[in-house]
Amino acid sequence: MHITSQPAAPGPQADAAHSSTDALGVSAAQARSAALEEMILVDPGRFRVLTGDRPTGRLHLGHYFGTLHNRVRLQNSGVETFVLIADYQVLTDRDAADGLTGYVEELVLDYLAVGVDPERSTIFTHSAVPALNQLLLPFLSLVSVAELSRNPTVKDEIAHSQQSSVSGLMFTYPAHQAADILFCKANLVPVGRDQLPHLEVARTVARRFNDRYGRGDAVFPQPDALLSPAPLLLGTDGTKMSKSRGNAIALAADADETARLIKGAKTDSERRITYDPAGRPEVSSLVLLAALCQNRTPQRMADDIGAGGAAALKRTVTEAVNEYLAPIRARRVEYARDRAHLRRTLHEGNERARAVADATLAEVRAAMNSRC
Repeated sequence: MHITSQPAAPGPQADAAHSSTDALGVSAAQARSAALEEMILVDPGRFRVLTGDRPTGRLHLGHYFGTLHNRVRLQNSGVETFVLIADYQVLTDRDAADGLTGYVEELVLDYLAVGVDPERSTIFTHSAVPALNQLLLPFLSLVSVAELSRNPTVKDEIAHSQQSSVSGLMFTYPAHQAADILFCKANLVPVGRDQLPHLEVARTVARRFNDRYGRGDAVFPQPDALLSPAPLLLGTDGTKMSKSRGNAIALAADADETARLIKGAKTDSERRITYDPAGRPEVSSLVLLAALCQNRTPQRMADDIGAGGAAALKRTVTEAVNEYLAPIRARRVEYARDRAHLRRTLHEGNERARAVADATLAEVRAAMNSRC
């Protein structure tokens, strides 16, 4: 993993070189992730994880199998876990944060329902931890405008933004994520491949701060990426599953809504069901979803459905999803009856995160010999 270097001259050779470099970076991250998984098994207590979500809508099955399931696994293995509800970052690509309080509570509900334990994981919000956000200013002094503007994730977000223009906050997004990670001195961050450039900014900030102010001591660890083999689940329309596209099955959806959404999912005209992600992405995504819910291989799942066609596939997926989510939904309903408990959970998590952030900010100020 690496920050994109000075752009190469245009042309096929430059494109090939860029692709090769990206592939090498991902390959190295995958090898390192495999080694880290072995270390976690041996000594989980040496790791601290930072992960989280923006409160912009209900979490869905893509979130569950992509990240939530892994968070609970790490927590249960003994890894100290911080779960951030990134409410300030809602404004990076939109004009207002409508319904924010409700979305925050919905996230806490989803976290508790899937098994995030507030006794072992710290759930907190940006807005409740001022010292975390104060780290953004010194961190921004450690990265250049060119480095931020070249960040491929930022470029992609700008390209796909529905706004006529984006605010300067978008360019600070990687540095703000560095503050998220480093305020608690997290040394492990579960990410997808597309988030590696953001994590590299955090590593760069940590390294440069240590070099400039550390006086021989490492104030911050350089966090490692933990690449999970997260499955790619498409939305019901065959595109990326997204909260904003109305193509996702929310964890909070009931059995009838789930059945309706799956019934309307895009498939194809071929009757025999096969698992072929490249040739039949929509069908294969449904097969994979059923397989994940039943802890089976997608190939075996497709073979069992065989010539049943789209109707049999959708019936199988609906039954598998509703059976798998039933206990999660039951817990969610139970937690939702006590909103005061949700607020207490968040309050206690915010208190713990504030104490950690205050200590880190004090250490940063001392290292910089500054009161900024």
